[in-house]
Amino acid sequence: MLVACPKCQRTFPAEEGSFCPEDATALKPIAEVPAPRDESVPLLGHLVADRYEVRRVVAEGSMGRVYEAHDKTEDRRAAVKILHPQVADDNVNIERFRREASTSKELDHAYIVDVYDFASVPGVPGRAKKTWYLAMEYLDGEELRGLLKREKRLSVARTLRIVSQVALALDPAHAAGFVHRDMKPDNVFLVKDGHEVRVKLLDFGSVKFTKGQDRGNKLTVLGTTIGSPYYMAPEQAQGLPDLDHRADVWAVVAIAYEMLVGRVPFNGSNGPQILFRILSDEPEPPTFVDDTLPPALDAVLLQGLKKKPDERYATVGAFADALGRAFGLEGDHKAWAVTPQAALAEKLPSSQAPPPMPSEPPKTPSMAPPPVVRASDKPVQRTPEEAAAKAAVDEPDVSSVVKPAPAVPLPALVAAAVLVVALVVYFGFLR
Repeated sequence: MLVACPKCQRTFPAEEGSFCPEDATALKPIAEVPAPRDESVPLLGHLVADRYEVRRVVAEGSMGRVYEAHDKTEDRRAAVKILHPQVADDNVNIERFRREASTSKELDHAYIVDVYDFASVPGVPGRAKKTWYLAMEYLDGEELRGLLKREKRLSVARTLRIVSQVALALDPAHAAGFVHRDMKPDNVFLVKDGHEVRVKLLDFGSVKFTKGQDRGNKLTVLGTTIGSPYYMAPEQAQGLPDLDHRADVWAVVAIAYEMLVGRVPFNGSNGPQILFRILSDEPEPPTFVDDTLPPALDAVLLQGLKKKPDERYATVGAFADALGRAFGLEGDHKAWAVTPQAALAEKLPSSQAPPPMPSEPPKTPSMAPPPVVRASDKPVQRTPEEAAAKAAVDEPDVSSVVKPAPAVPLPALVAAAVLVVALVVYFGFLR
């Protein structure tokens, strides 16, 4: 049974509470909360395909507008994306959405979004032509992109749990012949699951079939790049036709790098510059950015970002296992994926930092015997004339003593040498 908020129109399973978490309004059975009507949003209150009652606008993007709806056939919440007219007029776009729906149904995995339906209807309010829609399960939570924008870097336990769940989703998909090809934080949705979050992979619209599921009907022209530049493997950046699941492995490693380090492994001011760096540069080792990270992490992430697919991890699960062990964690990703984040954090070996050095050496009592005072050590009383005569005999003429020059620190000498070499090279270049 569903309940709804009379104020914001959000819907919830009845067992989740009695008040709206957004505005604290008392929730009512959905039958007692009629869908709103708004002339500026003609679809509100409309029944799409005689099944999905549209209740509110959730988001809008380049491909379409997303609504929260009540699936009256199954009495469940649904997210319904109505494609923009210019998108629906492109047959390639229609085929990509159709493949997203069929792939989701075929994989049917707990960590992959469940797509209910993709079809067209003769017309809807505000649209004169045939309208295409995509209906999927409604998810409460946020995309990983939103979390990274807010927190910049994630804890080790949270990162491991997310990567482990992504591995559980992608490895069976890869084994079945599906390559996602657009793995990025925007397509990793974090669903609220009590005090934890659960991953749901989104958008299999760019999927590549490696076992002939497309029956030869290719949607990508040879040499075309598909995906997001920051997370695009080298072979994907080149549009190579033999791309396989290891492109997804590379993308997941790039996402993990960003979660732990706080920035993407390859950056640039535009897409071509990013792709050029992916093809030609090496990523900066994580410990160069943050020396508190374990040195073993460098080898794990850099292996996952190798230019050649054969040199990377064979599966996302193998990478997730190596990532956990780099932090000294026992077990494997299958166990870490279902371990609560707090419990996972407790299993991580705590770093034993050396105690801080004291500002001054500790004063310990001396074991040497007390000095013996001899008669000759006692101060002698002299007249001013005697004291001046003794000073003239005992003290040297300091004006004739040459004081040694202070030692020049080694770093300063090195810096000076480097400066001299740089000047020589610079003026030689000017000639």
